[in-house]
Amino acid sequence: MKTEIIRLRTGNRETVLDITGDCQEFATAAAAGGDGLLHVFVPHATAGLALIELGSGSDRDLLAVLSRLLPADDSWQHTHGSPGHGRSHVLPAFVSPFATLPVVAGRVALGTWQSVALVDLNVDNPDREVRLSFLG
Repeated sequence: MKTEIIRLRTGNRETVLDITGDCQEFATAAAAGGDGLLHVFVPHATAGLALIELGSGSDRDLLAVLSRLLPADDSWQHTHGSPGHGRSHVLPAFVSPFATLPVVAGRVALGTWQSVALVDLNVDNPDREVRLSFLG
């Protein structure tokens, strides 16, 4: 198995960050033209991954839905950090912290409009890591 950690900066606002290019670059090098599985994992208790169409407004729609579902208010039992921080700890139950994707002939086999995105509601931690692993 080959693995690599990419480091990302999400800033101080809720974000949906496209990491498709990073995933493809790693898969191309790791697969060397072959087939296998790319496992993408976010080792954080407050972030997740989504396979979603980006650039069409879907990223903003996702953040809007998460805001309604997980409001940034004082209703959370987990209370340290910024107001509503507890919701960030619930996020991975709704937006999984991992995804496993097929790689065919060295290319991540996503659908036409699919992208791999890091979803981060935690404005208290702008530094993120994503572990990419390839199993041929």
